[in-house]
Amino acid sequence: MRPRVSTAQSQEPRTTRRRAPIAITIGIVGALVVAFFVFAGIYADIRWYQQLGFIEVLTTEWITRIVLFFIGFIAMALPVWLSIQIAYRTRPVYAKLNSQLDRYQEIFEPLRRLAMYGIPAVLGIFAGVSTASRWDSVLAWLNRTPFGSNDPQFGFDIGFYVFELPFYRSVVGFASAVVLLSGLLVIATNYLYGAIRVNGREVVISKAARIQIAITAGLYLLLQAVSIWFDQYATVTETGSLITGASYTDVFATIPGRQILSVIAAVVAILFFITAILGRWRLPLVGAVLLIVSSLLIGSLYPWVVQRFQVDPSARALEAPYIEKNIDQTRDAFGVADIEEIPYEAETDAEPGALRSDAATTASIRLMDPAVISPAFRQLEQFRQYYQFPEMLDVDRYEIDGQSQDTVVAIRDLNLEGLNDAQTWFNSHLVYTHGYGLVAAAGNQRQSDGQPVFLESGIPSSGTLPEFEPRVYFGENSPDYSIVGAPEGASPIELDYPAGGEGEPQQTTFTGDGGPVLDNVFTKLVYALKFQSEQIFLSDQVSNESQILYDRNPIERVQKVAPYLTLDSDTYPSIVDGRIVWIVDGYTLSDQYPYSNKVSYSEAISDSESVQQPLAFDEVNYIRNSVKATVDAYDGSVTLYAWHTEDPILQTWQKVFPNAIEPMSEMSGELMSHVRYPADLFKMQRAVLGRYHVTDPVTFYSREDAWTTPLDPTQSAATSFLQPPYYLTMQMPGQEAPTYSIYSTFIPEARGSASRNVLRGYLAVDSDAGATDGERAEGYGKLRLLSLPEDDNVPGPGQVQNTFNSDPTVSQSLNLLKQGQSDVINGNLLTVPVGGGLLYVQPVYVQSTGETSYPLLQKVLVAFGDEIAFQDTLDEALNVLFGGDSGAAAGDEEVEPTTPDGGETGGEGEGEAPPTTEDTELQSLLNRARQAIEDKQQALQDGDWVAYGAADAELAEIISELIVLADDGASSTETPSTEAPATEEPSNG
Repeated sequence: MRPRVSTAQSQEPRTTRRRAPIAITIGIVGALVVAFFVFAGIYADIRWYQQLGFIEVLTTEWITRIVLFFIGFIAMALPVWLSIQIAYRTRPVYAKLNSQLDRYQEIFEPLRRLAMYGIPAVLGIFAGVSTASRWDSVLAWLNRTPFGSNDPQFGFDIGFYVFELPFYRSVVGFASAVVLLSGLLVIATNYLYGAIRVNGREVVISKAARIQIAITAGLYLLLQAVSIWFDQYATVTETGSLITGASYTDVFATIPGRQILSVIAAVVAILFFITAILGRWRLPLVGAVLLIVSSLLIGSLYPWVVQRFQVDPSARALEAPYIEKNIDQTRDAFGVADIEEIPYEAETDAEPGALRSDAATTASIRLMDPAVISPAFRQLEQFRQYYQFPEMLDVDRYEIDGQSQDTVVAIRDLNLEGLNDAQTWFNSHLVYTHGYGLVAAAGNQRQSDGQPVFLESGIPSSGTLPEFEPRVYFGENSPDYSIVGAPEGASPIELDYPAGGEGEPQQTTFTGDGGPVLDNVFTKLVYALKFQSEQIFLSDQVSNESQILYDRNPIERVQKVAPYLTLDSDTYPSIVDGRIVWIVDGYTLSDQYPYSNKVSYSEAISDSESVQQPLAFDEVNYIRNSVKATVDAYDGSVTLYAWHTEDPILQTWQKVFPNAIEPMSEMSGELMSHVRYPADLFKMQRAVLGRYHVTDPVTFYSREDAWTTPLDPTQSAATSFLQPPYYLTMQMPGQEAPTYSIYSTFIPEARGSASRNVLRGYLAVDSDAGATDGERAEGYGKLRLLSLPEDDNVPGPGQVQNTFNSDPTVSQSLNLLKQGQSDVINGNLLTVPVGGGLLYVQPVYVQSTGETSYPLLQKVLVAFGDEIAFQDTLDEALNVLFGGDSGAAAGDEEVEPTTPDGGETGGEGEGEAPPTTEDTELQSLLNRARQAIEDKQQALQDGDWVAYGAADAELAEIISELIVLADDGASSTETPSTEAPATEEPSNG
């Protein structure tokens, strides 16, 4: 009689068997879905790079990464696997194990095969990923280009430190990790299977284990010997307490010590190899202890003794040769070695006619602050809620009527958030696809009410700039993706631009080659997955002729096609050859230039206009503006031009990607006329020159003439933002004519709270590349540094701003401007070298507090030496400042004084309008009176009674003129004086 089987028991295996295929099927389907998503991303990248013409960049990077992954995987997994296999196969067969090891073996044995293959595989994957991430350094090493100059310590070509030494050290480090992990696993395996036994104080090692462990230890120490030998070369790129590079202690203690330690490590490695043959551990163990003791004595203690007892007492003399190397190499690495330093005895007396020889510079002084007037662009040129302008506008220059004109420019870009509830998928991705037009305003002019003078404006675009394609499909604020294009003859659905009045909005269809074509079902499905939108796949408006535009930010596009470049933080639009193009500056960087000081890139380029986050590659001691890139705003095409063709790093990457970069000879003259010296490079150079304008090692060591960039005086006192550099057309001493330049100023480096805000240096660089096809202007990139004498207390930006803010006349006028719920905004404080001195110019804007308000330029503050003036126009202010006649006309000389309205368009609470203009003659007499009083006081101190009498007579004459002027003002009832509010009684003199 058969035993009865429970129904539940019989069904359980059957249910398990049914579930197994289902689970396998689900797992396979899941894996396929994941694989398809991965494939979709890869396929989309391939289409994007193919369309842009840079598929070589993508394939080269991918192939290199894949090859390096397998190299790293095999280089780690194979030695580790062999080490474990050898240790296991040479284990003692009849080893007597203790009970604890017996239990370990029972637990481990079922997993032995998995562990013996799994551990090497896992370690290999990690190693492969790490190795693949170094694809750029490997390609740079394989295609390295010599610099043609040698380091001053070892005499190697600088390319050895930039390309080779980092690669060799990483290879040695990787090999050391492989050997170390292999050794640890060998010891663990031998211990587990009894080849290594610990009996009390006695350690018993089998012959096979001894040979394997000794050889592994010898290899590891041999690699350490090579690593220590390479470390001596690294002293010229390491940053010490004084300089970057080898100092006296490094040369006479650290470098010889590392050489000795390297030899000791190699000898100990040989002793371990001998142990593998002879079986005696005493010598290698004694050698290892000697190595450790030597590293402490030779590697640490001896350099400390030399530094403390030999260098510190005589540091200035002993370190002088190495400081000189650091100065020379730093100036070379940052491109400031050929700077022209000009001693500048700045005039501080505002004499009549002083600006006559600087008339061209004076006429180009920019009054429209690109950091302030963005609201004016929005209110006057936005037109629709789905357009926008950036908060920070850009500056450029154009030739108008044969004259170079500095301009403030911005793109009218899309703002889909302005659609509100109309922000459907159809509208956001098919209808509202592009911005429209470039808006440009004269930098040195204003309208009578304080508005900008637009040189290009409106929809459709019109103005004095060259004709151009106005549609902006690729901008800084373009949507994440748009689908454009349609079959021939189809009705356009893209909004081109809104019509004015009662007209119908204009539609258009994109006709360029701007993105991958959605020409089949598979491609549509791929992009539907990429952007997680089924509408791409389902919409009947997406045809086989449609293109999908994405990754549209100009900086993002250039970064993807040139991953070896670090890009300038600011891109700007220009009209070039009938198109709007974005111009992007690209840098090649290194932190391995010998003896060059390292600078934090993010800190150096941060200021009140842009605060940068720290970069992964932030400590930099070499920089070149190697590439100028352009991105077409209509079709997104990217072109890279080799700019600094002598840069070895650029030459190296040109070998890697031979077809990616065009020669400079391909640049049109119109493009050349708009490229400029990049701001981030200039900021790096000014950060370096704060200390490295000093070329004498003794002075450098004392830091008695160290400078720094002043804080932005227009910002709150609670902030610590640096003053940004400014682009101006001006004539520096040593130049024959004004050129488009970028400049910054220096004040003494702060020492605690005792910093003096007086001017010590003025740095400017010629930023005009000319207008000849493929040929850079000879003067482009020429750095000039005006060095002011230490005993000449020319006020710095902070002092000048404080003088403006505390002057009673200015304060009274500003208080009047603030009436009626209006805010007063100080624009950028510009410093211009004219009249033999330094002229400060600051535009003052008035903005109502209403919602639709925007700033209007109403006043201009100027200062020269200790004199200031505050007028409606720059032209008036200069005449007042320079005794009634400056000798030159400013760009706003034709502006008629008007009553400001606070920039309100339809707002309420305008309040009482301030007086329109200050009496020019009165201000001139007051300035003369102040100077006469100062002359009297100085003559009294010097005991010069002749000068005292002359100054007293001058003062009496000025007072008489003031009385006459006051009497004339009392009899007039036209316009109240700006010296007092309109409600105050006129003065009787």
